[in-house]
Amino acid sequence: MASKSSTSPAFLFSVILALVVGIHGGGITIYWGQNGGEGTLADTCASGNYNIVNLAFLTVFGNGQTPVINLAGHCEPSGGGCTGLSSDIKSCQASGVKVMLSIGGASGTYSLASADDARQVATYLWDNFLGGQSTSRPLGDAVLDGIDFDIEGGSPQHWDELATSLSAYSSSGKKVYLTASPQCPYPDAWVGGALQTGLFDYVWVQFYNNPSCEYSSGDMTNFINAWNQWTSISAGQIFLGLPASPEAANNGFIPASDLTSNVLPAIKGSAKYGGVMLWSKFYDNGYSSSIKGSV
Repeated sequence: MASKSSTSPAFLFSVILALVVGIHGGGITIYWGQNGGEGTLADTCASGNYNIVNLAFLTVFGNGQTPVINLAGHCEPSGGGCTGLSSDIKSCQASGVKVMLSIGGASGTYSLASADDARQVATYLWDNFLGGQSTSRPLGDAVLDGIDFDIEGGSPQHWDELATSLSAYSSSGKKVYLTASPQCPYPDAWVGGALQTGLFDYVWVQFYNNPSCEYSSGDMTNFINAWNQWTSISAGQIFLGLPASPEAANNGFIPASDLTSNVLPAIKGSAKYGGVMLWSKFYDNGYSSSIKGSV
């Protein structure tokens, strides 16, 4: 006797609903730390608009240099002036927001001289910002969720070894998330090699200040080609990196109406779609609120 099909309308509906929820399950990442007028870290997380906050930036490290964190007008790290951020970081994490330390930036002084140098920097990051121990933790005793590679200068060498060394610390218990912010022309000149390790959980690609692959109203060809290239790499999730206002970048800003009606529907079907990254909290005067429901 043939068995009766168990596929019911309710089952099909639940499958469709799961697919829809999956497609619309993106989040918003924000960079915080480069303007004292952008509000506190605690308030940034309490807004409910962001899933991940990147603390920007550790601007000096590697090649024998004493590492320096620069949080602009928020605090002065020398003499322990930024340790008060520990309570803000913990409050963010308690509300489900991951907090990363972003290393590099456009104006930093950094490079890795060798594989050993990369391992030493990884040890420094682990001991001073992640799950290790140090008497001079710049942000206090809060344990950050991971490290963001915003490498825009120096040398392209040894970032893969830094990623490998940091990833190895995940075996100590708490996972160390690895993220990166490459430029959209592929492959990225600085972290292209590091991304080939397949160790990165989130990659927020800068689709701004790069006209060759930005969204252009009426013609999405170059943008979609670049997006498809990035979603083919071995990484956890890919985010669309955008300026939070026209003033935040030289070019690449997408009005919220265009983003929600044209751009996001074209990329949200990607299996690796993770959401939107915005530069930066200072420039985000309502933009994240206006797109949050569509991300």
